[in-house]
Parts: sequence; C-alpha cells; structure tokens
Amino acid sequence: MSGYFITFEGVEGAGKTSILHSVGTKLQELGYDVVTTREPGGIDIAEKIRDIILNPTHTAMDGRTEALLYAAARRQHLVEKVLPLLEKGKVILCDRFIDSSLAYQGYARDLGMDEVFTINQFAIQNAMPDLTLLFDIEPSKGLERIAANKDRERNRLDLEKIAFHEKVYEAYQILVKQFPERIKVINADQTKEKVESDSLSLITHFLNTIN
Repeated sequence: MSGYFITFEGVEGAGKTSILHSVGTKLQELGYDVVTTREPGGIDIAEKIRDIILNPTHTAMDGRTEALLYAAARRQHLVEKVLPLLEKGKVILCDRFIDSSLAYQGYARDLGMDEVFTINQFAIQNAMPDLTLLFDIEPSKGLERIAANKDRERNRLDLEKIAFHEKVYEAYQILVKQFPERIKVINADQTKEKVESDSLSLITHFLNTIN
C-alpha cells in the first residue's frame, strides 16, 4: 500500500504553513490518515541543518552551500520520514519540497534551475510529490503579512530585498507552466477561510479521483 505526498509551496508570507495545519486537521476529521511535516526539517538531523541554513547571522553563506544543505536536509527527511510513511499508506502534507530549491536557489540565487534540479535528483531519487499546491500572492503583500505577524519565525531569507522575493515569485510561475499536472495554484490573497476551503477542496478532489 502506498500513500500520497502533497507539498505546499509559495513565497514568504503566503500563509501556506497555517493552511497546511488547518487542512491537515480537516482531512483527519474526514477520515484520511494524515501526517504533516516541513522542509528543511521534519526530523532531528534535518532540523539541525535548518538551524544552520536559516540562522539570520549566517549572512556569509554561499548560494551553492545553501543549495547543498537544503538537498542534504531533504535527503535525510525523505529516507527517515517521508518514504516509510508513504509505504504505510499515509497522506503526507509537507511544507516545501524540491520546488522551493528550484525557485529560491536555482532561479533567485542565479545558480540555474537545471543545476539545482540535478543536485536534488541525486538527493531524492525521483521521489517527486504527487500533488503540489502553490499559494499565489504578490511578494510585497506576503512581506507585509510577515511584518504584521509578530509571532512568526524570522529567518535569513526574510532579510533579502524585495527583488529577491520577486524572482522567487517569477520562478514559481515558470514551474507552474513546466509541471501543470502536478502544481495547482491557490489564490492566497483571500481570507484564510477561503484559502483553506479552496485547498481542502483541491486535495479531496485529488484523493477521490486517484483512488
């Protein structure tokens, strides 16, 4: 029996993390066997790598170092948590996966999307998501949300200039065109209730169609 791997993507402040957890709860109430997790992180080793990557004091970090650390965290998370849970038939909701690396390091850091994809192919061995939700919002609005949310974790990527976040947004639009069957766009510039409802509908439709 195999489960389903569903990833949540978007620019900083898109609201995907809170939606992931609320949708996860709703899916459990509907009877689905759901596990929520995140990248980088989800397991002890990957969480330690996350601390290194996102530490606001690590401003000297090279773009390639960053890309390799993300891929290393992804590999460990995948083999230690994601793949074993998929084998048990779980529905996994993961906050970020390979598309984040393609957008942030490949495109916004100018390392090349193909080059970063190659690094990650080594890390994931073709373990691509079954479905990806892209939470679509203008980067400036996302950053406004972050500024207004005093409880949110502040990380090194939040310190980047608006031009960097605009490139991330542009990269996601490219990825939607590259992977239209896998990546589905959610309008994140709506009320939280509407975004949650749209996300839940999309996921349940996918799960009902594929089963």
